[in-house]
Amino acid sequence: MQTVKLNNGVEMPVLGFGVYQIPDNNECERVVSEALDVGYRLIDTAQAYFNEEAVGKAIKNSGVDIEDIFLVTKVWVSNAGYEKAKASIDESLRKLQTDYLDLILIHQPFNDYYGTYRAMEEAYRQGKTRAIGVSNFYPDRFVDLSHFVEIQPAINQVETHVFQQQKFAKEIMKKYNTQIMSWGPFAEGKNNYFQNETLKEIGAKYGKTVAQTALRFLTQEGVIVIPKSTHKVRMEENFNIFDFELSEDDLNKIRALDTGKSLFCDHYSPEFVEFIANYSI
Repeated sequence: MQTVKLNNGVEMPVLGFGVYQIPDNNECERVVSEALDVGYRLIDTAQAYFNEEAVGKAIKNSGVDIEDIFLVTKVWVSNAGYEKAKASIDESLRKLQTDYLDLILIHQPFNDYYGTYRAMEEAYRQGKTRAIGVSNFYPDRFVDLSHFVEIQPAINQVETHVFQQQKFAKEIMKKYNTQIMSWGPFAEGKNNYFQNETLKEIGAKYGKTVAQTALRFLTQEGVIVIPKSTHKVRMEENFNIFDFELSEDDLNKIRALDTGKSLFCDHYSPEFVEFIANYSI
């Protein structure tokens, strides 16, 4: 598996498995077990996904050494602030049945995320996590946070796919030595994603599917990806993307698909912020 070196020297896989929208514990345990069997070693979960316990159980029963797995979780908005975040990190460790995490992220840039980040910095110093970072931080809030913390975020996980390539945000992250990580690399099929003619045409040249072509594009562009599937055959397909390399011409054709806009949400929208603020766990 290809890896990328984070700003603190930690090596992180560039391809992993996400468990968003799999709240059923039995189902989540099954798919994580299958993902580990396929070969995935980066598993991304969150407090707000309500499946940390299932992820922990799957890992424990997998026979794979926890030290060989890169485990990620995220602190939710209702757990924001130093004291709440500190307690929630310990609770996540308990649910995931581990003494440490590889990466902890602030899930959303709302509520007292400075207090949350202080709790994460403390967890980092205590060895409870090997790296810390943020998720869904637009460039303005990302720069704001970066200027007033002691440990620079190693990761910013944001919506990133062929239609929203985060070109400007990537440049800002690069300036601050923070690695971009994608959520929604397939945009949940929006914008007729899997029927896109450009992706189909390019993929056919390499004997690859639209999904494989899109994931390979992102990884070649320096983006960490965590595709999700509940079907093992798709997990295997998504995992098999490192035996080909897109040409510069192919890359440019896919770069041209970028709209620069979200297909999901606007963090500047008062209605969306109210929704997130009222989503308590």
